[in-house]
Amino acid sequence: MPTPSTASSATGPAAGPTGPPAAMGPRMTSRQKLVLALLLGSQFMIAVDFSILNVALPVVGEGLGFSLAHLQWIATSFALAAAGFTLLFGRVADLVGRKNLFVGGMVVLGLSSALGGLATSPEVLLTARVLQGLATAAVTPAGLALLTTAFKEGPLRERALGLNGALMSAGFTAGAILGGLLTDLLSWRWAFFINVPVAALVVLLAPSVISDSRPQQRPKLDVPGAATVTGGLLLLVLGLTQAGETGWTRPTTLAALAAGAVLLVAFVRIEQRAAAPLVPISILKRRSVVWGNAAGLIAFVTETSLVFLLTLYLQEVLGYSALATGLAFGVLGLGTVVGGVLGGRAVGRFGNRRTIVLGGTVQAAATLSLVALGTSGAWIWLLLAATFVGGVGNMLMIVGFMVTATSGLPDEEQGRATGLATMTQQVGITLGIPVMSAVVTARMGAADGAGAVLSGVSTAILVNSALVLAGALLAGHFLTGEDRRPTDG
Repeated sequence: MPTPSTASSATGPAAGPTGPPAAMGPRMTSRQKLVLALLLGSQFMIAVDFSILNVALPVVGEGLGFSLAHLQWIATSFALAAAGFTLLFGRVADLVGRKNLFVGGMVVLGLSSALGGLATSPEVLLTARVLQGLATAAVTPAGLALLTTAFKEGPLRERALGLNGALMSAGFTAGAILGGLLTDLLSWRWAFFINVPVAALVVLLAPSVISDSRPQQRPKLDVPGAATVTGGLLLLVLGLTQAGETGWTRPTTLAALAAGAVLLVAFVRIEQRAAAPLVPISILKRRSVVWGNAAGLIAFVTETSLVFLLTLYLQEVLGYSALATGLAFGVLGLGTVVGGVLGGRAVGRFGNRRTIVLGGTVQAAATLSLVALGTSGAWIWLLLAATFVGGVGNMLMIVGFMVTATSGLPDEEQGRATGLATMTQQVGITLGIPVMSAVVTARMGAADGAGAVLSGVSTAILVNSALVLAGALLAGHFLTGEDRRPTDG
C-alpha cells in the first residue's frame, strides 16, 4: 500500500508551499502525459486488431478464396500467436529491455499489417496474421511494463491503468465498428493498412519519449519453462477453438486439451526447480497475483464473448447488417470508456477488492437482463442500455484486476507480473468466443432458424452472467486483506 510520500514521488519532488493543495492529489508531468498517450495509443491499436476483421471475414474469404470451414483461421491464427507467446515475451522484455522489445514489436506489427493488406492468397494472409499476433505478444506486455514503471504505485498508476483498460476494451469494440466501416466504404484491406502509419508514428517517437526499464542484473532465459508454457497455451487455445466449432468429443479436440494441460502442469513443476524461472513460484503464491489474474480472465472471457453472442442475436435474429451491428456496439465502447475513467477513482476510494466485486456484480446484473431479449426490433433498446451499464461494470473489474495483479512488486518483477496480466487478458479474449460458441451449439442441437439461435444465445447469456458473478465474488473473498489504495493525508 503506497504511502502519501510514495504517491507524491510519482510526479517528482513534493510541492512546496506555493504548490497545489494535497487534496488535489498528484499530477502527471508533461513527459508522463506524453508517455501515457504514446503507450495507450499503441495498446488501443493492438486491441482493435483483435476484432477489426471479425465482421469482415465473409468478404475477406470471398476475396482470397478461403473456404467457409477455414475462414475462422483468420482470427484464430492471430489469437494463437498472441496468447501463446505473451508470457515468453514478457520475460524477453526483461532480457533485452522493455523499450527495445516494444519498438521492435511495433516495427513487426507495421510490416505484417502491410503484408496482410497486400495479400493475394490465404497462405500470405495467415502468415501476416501470425506475425501480427507475435508482434502483439511482444508489444502488449512490454508496453504495460513500461506503463507501470513510469508511474509509481498510487493514484497516478491507478489512473493510468484505468485509462489503459478502458482503451483496451474500447479498442475491441471499436475494431468491430471500424472493420464494418472500412469494409463497406473502402476495402477489407484497409483493416490492415490503417495500422501502418500508426505503427510508424510510434516507432518514430518512442525512442526519445520512453525511458527504458529492465532489472539491474541481466537474467537468464528459462528455455524449458518457456517451451512448456508456450506449447501448453497454444494447445489449450487450439483445443477450445475446435470445441467451439465441432463440439467437445472429437479426438483431436480432446488430445489438444489433454496435451495442453499436461504441458502447463509440467511448466509449474519446471518453475519449482529452475534456477532462473520464467515465473517464480513466489509470485504464483501471491494471492494478489493469482486471484487478480483469475478476476481478469473472467472479465475478458465474459465481455468479449458477449460481443460474439450479441452479434449472433443482431444479425441472425434481428437481421442487422455487419455495419449496423458494429455501430450498435458503440454504446458498449462508450460504457467501457466511462468505466475506465471511473475505475482508478473507484480503486482509490473503495480499494481494488471492492472494485472487482462491484464491477462484476454490475456486469452480471446487466448481462442477466439480456436473457429477456426477443424477436422484436424494439428489444434493441434493452440491448443498448444493458451493454452500456455492463461495459462500465466490466471495466471496473478490469481496472481492479490490473491494479491487484501488478501492485506490491518491485520494478524488476514488473516484466513478469505484467506478462502474466497480459497473458490473462489475451487468453481471456481468445477463449471467450469458443467457450460460449460451444454453449450455443449444444443448446441449439440440430435445430435451425432465428428461434433456435435466440434460444442458444439466451442460454449462453445466462451462463455468462453466472460466470462473471461467481468470478467476482470468489476473487473478492480470497483477496480479503489484499486491498491497495492511497492512504489519507
